[in-house]
Amino acid sequence: MAASSIPDSISEEYYQISQSILDSFPKYRPPVDFFVFKEDIAQLVTFSKKGQRLTNEQVERVHELCEAGDLFVSRADHPVYSEHIIKQLDLVLVDQNLKDPEIADICMRALDWRLGDFFDQPVRPAFELLYADLMVVTEYLWTDPHRLKLFMRRLYRAEYTLARHSINTLFVGMWLYTENAGQEMRRKDFDQAALALLTHDVGMAKIPSFILGKNTPLKPDEKEKIPPHTLLGYKIMHKLDQSFDSMRQAILEHHERLDGSGYPQKNSNPSSFGRLTAVADAFSAMLQKRPYAEAKDPLSAARELAGAKERFDFTYSSKLLGAYISETFGKIK
Repeated sequence: MAASSIPDSISEEYYQISQSILDSFPKYRPPVDFFVFKEDIAQLVTFSKKGQRLTNEQVERVHELCEAGDLFVSRADHPVYSEHIIKQLDLVLVDQNLKDPEIADICMRALDWRLGDFFDQPVRPAFELLYADLMVVTEYLWTDPHRLKLFMRRLYRAEYTLARHSINTLFVGMWLYTENAGQEMRRKDFDQAALALLTHDVGMAKIPSFILGKNTPLKPDEKEKIPPHTLLGYKIMHKLDQSFDSMRQAILEHHERLDGSGYPQKNSNPSSFGRLTAVADAFSAMLQKRPYAEAKDPLSAARELAGAKERFDFTYSSKLLGAYISETFGKIK
C-alpha cells in the first residue's frame, strides 16, 4: 500500500514496518503490537498484541501483510522498537519510517551499550561489535554531515560515565572535524577520526574505579595513576591493530597543552588532530558532573575553553563558542 493512501492523522501515529525490521523480530512473539489498515473504514485495526504467541498461519499472514505494505506499528511502541534496534543498529539505515531525531537517539544508546561493554573488557570481540555499530553511525553521518547537529543537541549532561564522556567527545570532535575539513574530507579519514575520538580515553578503563569515583582530593600516589592512561590506551588499541595517525594523536595528545603544561610528554606543539581532540575532550568533561567539579552548561564550557588560548587551540575552541552563541544546535539550556 502506498504511504500516500494512508490518512495523515494515521501516519503521524503509526508507521509501516519494513521487511528487514520484521525479520529481526522474534518470529512467534513480536515485541510490538501489529495493526492492519482497513481501507473500507479507513482505520487501523489490531492484528496481534505484543508478546502474543502467533500461530504458523498468523506468522505467514504477517509477512504477507508486510510485503503488501499493510502492516503497521504504533509510534507509542517506539521505546520497545528502538530498544530492539539498538542491538542490530544497521537496521536504522534501511528503516524509512524512523525520523532523524529517532535515529540519533537510537545511535546514542547503541554506542553507550557497546562502548560500556568494550570498556569493561577491551578485547577484540567487544571491539568488533563496537566498530560495526560505529561504522553504521559514520555511514549515517557521511551521507549528510549536517546530521551531526542532531547529536550535538543530545550530548550527555548527567553524571559522568566513561562511555558517555567518550560519546560526547566523538560528536563534538566530529563536528569540529567536518567544520574544518572542507572539501578535502575523505571517507577513510572520516571513519578513522570517529574511531579515534570515540576510543581516545580507553586507557581510563584501566584506572581503578575507586580513584575515578573519589569525591575528596586524590593522594599523591593516586594522582600518579592517572597520566599513564594515555599510554595504556594506545597499547590497548595497538594490540587491536588500530595504530593509524589520528588514533595515536587522539590518545596520546588529548591531554597535551599549548603552554607545555599537559601530559604525557608536555608537548607544546601537538598535532592538529591532537589539538582538536583536546578541545573536544575538555569540553565534554565540563558538561558532566564529576566528584571534583559541577557540570557546566555548554555555552559556559565553550566560553571557558575559548578563554584559555594559552592552553587550547583557539581555532577549534572559538568555532565551538561561536556555534553556541549563534545557537547553531538550537537553543540549549
